[in-house]
Amino acid sequence: MKKLMTGVAAAALSLGALAGAPALADYPERPVTIIVPWGAGGGTDTIIRIFAIGFEEAMGQPINVVNRTGGSGVVGHSAIANAGADGYTLGACTSEITYFDTIGLAPITPDSFDLISRLAEIPAGVTVAADSPFTSVEEVVDAAAAGDLTSSGSGLGGPWHMAVAGMMREAGAAVDTVRFIPSQGGAPALQELVAGSIDMFTGSPIEARALASAGEVTILAIMSEERSPAFPDVPTLAESGIDWALSNWFSLCAPAGLPDDVKATIEAAAAEAHASDAVQEALGERGITPLFDGSEGFSAFAAEFAGEAASLLTDLGIAE
Repeated sequence: MKKLMTGVAAAALSLGALAGAPALADYPERPVTIIVPWGAGGGTDTIIRIFAIGFEEAMGQPINVVNRTGGSGVVGHSAIANAGADGYTLGACTSEITYFDTIGLAPITPDSFDLISRLAEIPAGVTVAADSPFTSVEEVVDAAAAGDLTSSGSGLGGPWHMAVAGMMREAGAAVDTVRFIPSQGGAPALQELVAGSIDMFTGSPIEARALASAGEVTILAIMSEERSPAFPDVPTLAESGIDWALSNWFSLCAPAGLPDDVKATIEAAAAEAHASDAVQEALGERGITPLFDGSEGFSAFAAEFAGEAASLLTDLGIAE
């Protein structure tokens, strides 16, 4: 399937290697900080705070979650990349690290970090207002090809912009067929949708769930390889004949250059924490898909994601 999301790669090999890796006897010997480049209460913050509960137990030290916002994620990601590579400052890297440099926003790439593992992913979707004339993705695609439809959910070049661009490309249309209106996030974009200012929302159905339950919007499709347990009645794009999937993802990372034994300790503790019932259940209850691919799998995924993102952003005229 053509997609901007791949399956877990090399996770078993990566974690197996950890079993025989030595760890510093005195690491960690004090609290560890995780920097979140996005605001409190948002998706990244929620995922990291859930994960931190299990991670604190596995590490045997307090885990402090600190939000460093600004610059469309640049401020926080820069703070992670520039911190000391001693294992006491970690970060919550998001998909932006794969295209900050591509769009000329900051000289930040996956190589700026030691990538520990992805922790979760949230697929994009196609959501319309309840009074929209569209009742299927096929109708949306046909209308987009024939007229001037609009979408929103993130900033220009963000994951939800790439979501609709990739959907239209795989449907045989130009990537900019749907005019994307930048927004400050899912909540304001959904209010614009309900108000009739835009035609569709291509952000996560999770963000739209409350409005869908209230009968104000309709979720037509989800951009994942399989139907989501949180939305069992919502078809995937593939079921509508469009071979495309995209998920925004959330990870644990660190400044580049961690000592091997420190990195091994962090990855082993992260795997233990992620597998705990408390973390798995808390993520699942919120409709968030848990995912742990380890450092090797994550590094391979990030390289592939960066290449696909560069292709889309170039076609959109956003890449520098």
